[in-house]
Amino acid sequence: MFRLVPTFFAVALTCTSLQADPITYWDETRTGANSFNEYPTERWFQDASEAGLGWIRLAYDKWDSAHRDFLIGNADNYEGLIAEDLALLRQALDWADAHDLKVVLAPLSLPGGRYRQFNGNQYDSRIWRDKAYWGQAAAFWRDMAGALKDHPAVVGYNILNEPAPELGTNLAEHDTLGDVSRFSAWFGAHKGTAADLYTFYGQVISAIREVDPEVPIMVDAGWYAQPAAFTYWPGPLADDHVLYAFHMYEPYDYTSQFNFKEGRNLSYPGVVPFAGQATDWNQDMMRTYLQPFFDWADTHGIPEDRIVAGEFGCYRRNDGCVRYLSDVLDLLEENSVHWAFYAFREDWDGYDFELGNGNLPRGYWTMVEEGRNDDIKRNPDTEMFQTLKARLAPVN
Repeated sequence: MFRLVPTFFAVALTCTSLQADPITYWDETRTGANSFNEYPTERWFQDASEAGLGWIRLAYDKWDSAHRDFLIGNADNYEGLIAEDLALLRQALDWADAHDLKVVLAPLSLPGGRYRQFNGNQYDSRIWRDKAYWGQAAAFWRDMAGALKDHPAVVGYNILNEPAPELGTNLAEHDTLGDVSRFSAWFGAHKGTAADLYTFYGQVISAIREVDPEVPIMVDAGWYAQPAAFTYWPGPLADDHVLYAFHMYEPYDYTSQFNFKEGRNLSYPGVVPFAGQATDWNQDMMRTYLQPFFDWADTHGIPEDRIVAGEFGCYRRNDGCVRYLSDVLDLLEENSVHWAFYAFREDWDGYDFELGNGNLPRGYWTMVEEGRNDDIKRNPDTEMFQTLKARLAPVN
């Protein structure tokens, strides 16, 4: 009888370890939202949980720091994590865990790649021109993964939000819908250089694996997470805990705030400029835009549960925004992929769908400036927000 005890515990421990593998979180379709706020508060996490969100794609770069760049100290030369910033990040993760939310950390800045809004509104391409910054980025992620290993809220690390190594290299961001042939020649000329995002990700993942062999890793496509920018990759990365993420804001001339604020008055569905042409955008056109990526994933055996729409949205005051959101969600559900809309209760009102399509509440900016974003009067029953909320998967 005593001989059975060790065997029993061995089996139990084996089962426990299998269940504990964090990639299994993504075996079911997960739905959530983005947070790019300036002030982390527990109330925000509580409200997000009560709204039915399952996971948060959390960007922390806007949080206050005594240093030039939050957590990394200085994007010009990474020397180690900033302890007090790490403590604030841990606090936010603890709040998420207390309210049954999972988190994917998604930095906007890396060494040699400072976030545009903190860089004179200029894209910082140093990391895509000098591989010395690759080593610093890998060191940062090794430190981060070691510091947060086994935190119960963390279900992924999104290495960098919207990388764009193709910027300024004479590669068109967009071309004829469905035609991605321009990418292959570009990659042939840049493979092995500092602009080689595929190899960069491999180096960073290797650094993370030195301290955490199992944490899921999310990778955005190039050209600002454009789905078609995956198609020049030779295949999936050499790691079976990777999630492949794209963002969906096309046609940007319609979805962006400039459409409303500059009086363009473009509507969805409708004719919208894209790649220099007037294009009739509707759900079928969206499907055409996304299809090259899904074809690439299918060709390389990447399953649906390893694909994430990491961001999608529409400026809330644009005509047809509800229809746009609904059509995007239809396509994401059609392909059974994970998703996170942009954004839940962000400091900026443009994609705060609980505000509807009207004017801002009285005192909005005063509350934001004072860090009282949670006190802003919102309406969770707006058609926009309910369009999203109705598609949220049950949280378990």
